[in-house]
Amino acid sequence: MPRPVTLFTGAFYDLPLAELAAKAAAWGYAGIELTASGDHLEIQRAVGDADYCANRLALLSGHDLQVPVVSNFRVGQAVCDVIDARHQALVPDYVWADGEPRGVRERAAQEMVNTVQAAQRLGAAVVCGFTGSPVWAGVVGYPGLSATAVAAGYHEFAAAWHPILDACADTGVRFALEIHPGQVAFDFYSAERTLEAIGNRPEFGFCLDPAHFHWQGMDPAAFVRHFGERIYHVHLKDAVVRLDGKTGLLNSYLPYGDPRRGWDFRSPGRGGIDWESFIRALNDAGYDGPLSVDWRDEGLDRDFGVEEACRFAKQLDYPARAAARPAFR
Repeated sequence: MPRPVTLFTGAFYDLPLAELAAKAAAWGYAGIELTASGDHLEIQRAVGDADYCANRLALLSGHDLQVPVVSNFRVGQAVCDVIDARHQALVPDYVWADGEPRGVRERAAQEMVNTVQAAQRLGAAVVCGFTGSPVWAGVVGYPGLSATAVAAGYHEFAAAWHPILDACADTGVRFALEIHPGQVAFDFYSAERTLEAIGNRPEFGFCLDPAHFHWQGMDPAAFVRHFGERIYHVHLKDAVVRLDGKTGLLNSYLPYGDPRRGWDFRSPGRGGIDWESFIRALNDAGYDGPLSVDWRDEGLDRDFGVEEACRFAKQLDYPARAAARPAFR
């Protein structure tokens, strides 16, 4: 049975959910990844207003849209990050408050617990998001971090996230960290270390977006084959790498879409990802969750690109062979 193709709503925070739902249904999506951005999902209302989640579900079911996954990337980033002025734009005012770093992290952690509870009320099985990282600055920065400092950073991450994972255990909701630069897990070996840090808790797994692997020079299919049982969610986004001797992978502070960048995002199917290998790996791993289009392409009209991406995802996805049959002799 084909996996449902859903739309990550984070790229559409400028549209009210009612308008976006109508568009998503017309584009052919089976559901949405409901994201805590704009008016799409207000976490405090979701846990404090008895009718809020039911009303959200009614709005979406009116367009035959399901909600298998809830996301809260921005607040998750603040749970164990090194807090500075940039984070004020990421979190709600009540999470930022006076901006004192320890308080911001504590309130962000509570908001993620509330997000898990909101997901349960919405019937979503997975919360997707970021964790932040106390040690990301040591990846490419100077001076580098000692092995002791890195170990302390992963311990700090685990201490901050265990209470959120406890809420996951209580509700039956799983958390999927998107493998992404800026997080405790951003490549193969940091993902292994992240699982070790939280004691391989079953509530914690990964969201895999192959675009972030492609520009780093990694094979997303190889990641799926190793971490298959930990793939709790999948984003679809493409990427293109264009190194010409002057461009670089760190992108020179240039914004997305600037032709001087060494890599950029593309609409699914318009970049360099080997989608065939990726889908075959998902089939082999037994992943049957949604394929969620996380659309970003500075060179395409958004509505055109998102509708095209839905068609591409449906054409791309195919069921695995049901059972082995004897070869012709």
